Amino acid sequence: MVSEFDLELRNVTKDFGEVRAVDDVTLQVRRGEFISLLGPSGCGKTTSLRMIAGFERPTRGDIYLDGRSVGDTPPYRRNVNTVFQHYALFPHKHVFDNIAFGLRMRRRGKAEIAERVERMLALVELPGIERRFPHQLSGGQQQRVALARALINEPTVLLLDEPLGALDLKVRRRMQQELKRIHREVGVTFVYVTHDQEEALTMSDRIAVMNHGRVEQLDSPAAIYERPATRFVAGFIGLTNLLRGVVEGREGDALVVRMADGARVRTESAETVVPGREVEVAVRPEKIQMSIEEPRPPADNCVEGRVGGFVYQGVMTEYQVELHDGAKVRVIVQNLRETWGSSVVPEGSRVFLHWSRGAGLVLADTPGTAPVETGDEDDVVAVERR
Repeated sequence: MVSEFDLELRNVTKDFGEVRAVDDVTLQVRRGEFISLLGPSGCGKTTSLRMIAGFERPTRGDIYLDGRSVGDTPPYRRNVNTVFQHYALFPHKHVFDNIAFGLRMRRRGKAEIAERVERMLALVELPGIERRFPHQLSGGQQQRVALARALINEPTVLLLDEPLGALDLKVRRRMQQELKRIHREVGVTFVYVTHDQEEALTMSDRIAVMNHGRVEQLDSPAAIYERPATRFVAGFIGLTNLLRGVVEGREGDALVVRMADGARVRTESAETVVPGREVEVAVRPEKIQMSIEEPRPPADNCVEGRVGGFVYQGVMTEYQVELHDGAKVRVIVQNLRETWGSSVVPEGSRVFLHWSRGAGLVLADTPGTAPVETGDEDDVVAVERR
């Protein structure tokens, strides 16, 4: 029976001495899917990739490729190829010889090699560069050659270990689109490792968000962004305000939470919660409306504060608003007016923040006292208190 999954990890754990790098991970990757393993440094994503490739063996659990266990299969006998961040091209070989290397190892004929190399160069949109050496290519071109070399052997799964990390911003964004195009054209299953949330959101069919060796959430990019399952996911994917309060009860299908300053907000819940429980409500900065006058009629979720500062970012302005209880909330406002200065809300201004019930989400896990740890403080919008 043919498996519907190209790749399965079943209860996979990897220990390095007393350090647990991967902790009981179960993951199923559908045929032809583009899935990203996303998380901060040390979360276990690269170790997971190395176990799939066969460079590391699981301490416990098993890995299946196309329905067959590969626990005892050496790397060179697994039908997977890997694209690395630093390309790993042979510097002394022409582009043609770099791409053809895998086919020559399999002793394919010259005519077949020539035809397939030409096809791969057309796929990555680099025709006519067969006789160039890697040092004669740009970073983006070298990455495309590395992709062509990995795809020419028609792997069941292509593993990509932060392949765009060495490229500058413009080239990286262009390569993101190119990777999606190539994935659509070849139909090979892609497993992509990255710590860059934008890359994962841009390219993936699904994202596995990893933290401390575990998968905290596996879902589509939209579901992970709009409905994070845990405090870590909410803080790691995009910018998030975490507003702390206590559950009062329910009004119809809404959960009512009282904030520290006495404001009552109505929101949706990620799980069944009981009155009196301390929770955190996650609200994205771009989903908050800001006004200098109190909404009339009163808005469903409304808190008052003062502008503590702002940063102009071109298409938008990010404000930091201090609430009465000392909490600091980020708000993103699109710059829609022709003259930016006329729409600026000055520092120290009294403002009202409000959002719809569906924009807030009570997180499933119990709130902690420390800020979310993501490895990049600039991406964290944990509520700060004096």
